[in-house]
Amino acid sequence: MNKIILSAILIIPYLIGLGQNVDSLSSEKKLREKILGDIQTSLDKKNILFDSNINRINSRVDKLDSVIKTTTSVRQKADKLLERVQILEDKQKALEENELNIYQANYQSAVVNLVSMDREIKPLLLFNATKEFFSDLNEAGNPMNYDGYKEWFGKFHKYVKENKSNESLLTISNNLLTFSGNTTQYLPLVGPASSILFSSMSSYVTSLGKKQKEQREECEKMITLTMKVSQFDYGKGEIEHEWELITDELMNLQNQYSRSILSNLNMLKINDTAFTTNFSVESDAEKRYQYLTGLRKKASDYVAEQKTSEPKEWKEVVYNQMMQIQSLKTRFGQITFRINENINKYNGLFDKYKTDETIGAKMTVLQGKLQQLKEVFDKAFDPLDYINSASRMFKVL
Repeated sequence: MNKIILSAILIIPYLIGLGQNVDSLSSEKKLREKILGDIQTSLDKKNILFDSNINRINSRVDKLDSVIKTTTSVRQKADKLLERVQILEDKQKALEENELNIYQANYQSAVVNLVSMDREIKPLLLFNATKEFFSDLNEAGNPMNYDGYKEWFGKFHKYVKENKSNESLLTISNNLLTFSGNTTQYLPLVGPASSILFSSMSSYVTSLGKKQKEQREECEKMITLTMKVSQFDYGKGEIEHEWELITDELMNLQNQYSRSILSNLNMLKINDTAFTTNFSVESDAEKRYQYLTGLRKKASDYVAEQKTSEPKEWKEVVYNQMMQIQSLKTRFGQITFRINENINKYNGLFDKYKTDETIGAKMTVLQGKLQQLKEVFDKAFDPLDYINSASRMFKVL
């Protein structure tokens, strides 16, 4: 149980403190958008120059074609044809330079998106709202936390111990209760153990005489409570199982992310320790912006160097890195979407029991804390934004 709850607490990334870290993520997004805006502005300026250059070249080609078509001089036609070839070579160079500009901008965008995920993708504790919510959720799934139950359960446990030699079922129940440890703090409610304990509880009710009406009513009330909490605990367990699956997926993504960022930092000849110092743990937004500006310059230079050193394979090398980073961001968006869906499942669970006279009050409290958790998550993360921004990460090549 503790492992499951720990998985649930760990699953929400980077919200240490409700206000402080949500604001940090918001600032991180603004910083990312600012540097991506710089990349787009730079590319737009180059595109304007490219379009102007291509229009000028096309105009010159059109004029030459007109002269070549009308001239009767063989020498002049030959000169104009040679000039036309040279102009077309200039056009090809311009097209190749534009292609390089787009690859440089796309790889810069990929690197900026990759390093910006550094503060988002790591699974850390959601103190305040999350820790409190899951703690209360665990308490609601244990009947020992309801009024009068501990005292009644102590009587039941005493009955089991005193009568274990009379019935094998009671012997098994006694062994289970002994194995579970402190029976006034925890009661197993799911699986084969619960069926045995419920049967032993029924035996306890039967053992009470007709004159012990008050005790019988108390037993029936507490057994009913046990069954309700058992049903609640079962529903909670289904949601917690999904947390485990999501946690595994997030850990897998974390490992892939670590490999990807180390690979790209090595490609850019950046020491990972220096990256951590100058970006990951740097709190000054302006210094982080300047570092990202230098980083995008290195990314741009890397693409240019690859084109020079690997004229045939350079595009494939850069393209593969870009696609890997895009895949990481898309997967993170999908995981946050699953987290959001799983958070919402608790509302459905609470709705089933919130009108119950015995456990309804706890459901109402839990729904309030769930709403707080949901508001924190929604403020910090937008799953569709991750997915959509990943699909728009690159300019058409």
